[in-house]
Amino acid sequence: MDTSLLWIPATLAAAAAQTARNATQRRLTETIGTAGATQVRFLYGFPFALVFLSIALTLSGERLPRPDGGFFAFVVAGAVAQILATALMLAAMRERSFAVVTAYVKTEPVQTALVGLLILSDPVTPGGLAAILVATAGVIVMSGVGRGAGASWRPALLGLAAGAFFALSAIGFRGAILALDSGGTLIRASTTLAWGLGLQTLILTAWLLALDRPALTGSLRAWRPSIAAGFLGALASQFWFLGFALTTAANVRTLALVEVLMAQAVSRRLFAQGTSGREWLGLVLVTGGVGALLWFHA
Repeated sequence: MDTSLLWIPATLAAAAAQTARNATQRRLTETIGTAGATQVRFLYGFPFALVFLSIALTLSGERLPRPDGGFFAFVVAGAVAQILATALMLAAMRERSFAVVTAYVKTEPVQTALVGLLILSDPVTPGGLAAILVATAGVIVMSGVGRGAGASWRPALLGLAAGAFFALSAIGFRGAILALDSGGTLIRASTTLAWGLGLQTLILTAWLLALDRPALTGSLRAWRPSIAAGFLGALASQFWFLGFALTTAANVRTLALVEVLMAQAVSRRLFAQGTSGREWLGLVLVTGGVGALLWFHA
């Protein structure tokens, strides 16, 4: 495969790992709450990020890059935005279908394309923009915000806000990867992941120690499923960051909409949640948009 297209399998692997992690975290919210389940992703994922970085350094024979001020500005922005996005997403999942909340969150590609253009000057081709809009339209149709009682607006707003913060985190982490002036693609991606998860672990652990110690102790007691969530989260991030190192964040996040299809399968199998006709129409549009993106990059 042309190395310029390696972002495609990297993104697909990331989406699969993230779907599994989200399902694991959703179950944890039922026992240790939203804050505890959010912290699990970072505290238990950080050691795996260090392992991934060590393996990358050993295999490549390269030295660890030296971050500068620009790197830290981007990685801190990405780290904080991702913490907020994860907490908002899990809060929404406590009130709405796993698959539909994933759809709310995946409104992020349009926001990612805009922010990436403004901050990183990442280009958006007309064909790529059309693919992003079609796929995002599918997400909006699938979410069905206008249906049912007014209570449906709360998970909708939580999910949309999560998508906005995920867009900001994607741009922050891609900016951090690009800010490193040495190292190959794998090393720069792995270095950024290790710094990002390390900062997130420190920030959220300090927050929970000060304001929600029961959530922290609960995550420590539930260490078995937490290790699984941490590993899956770190694995997903490793592939996300590889994608960010190879192409624009908008491309990665648009292809990542295949996670909506994966989440639908998980929702039906694990959570016994059905699919409406409107949701099926949305899935078709999402699939069409993702297919168009791959066509324009073939």
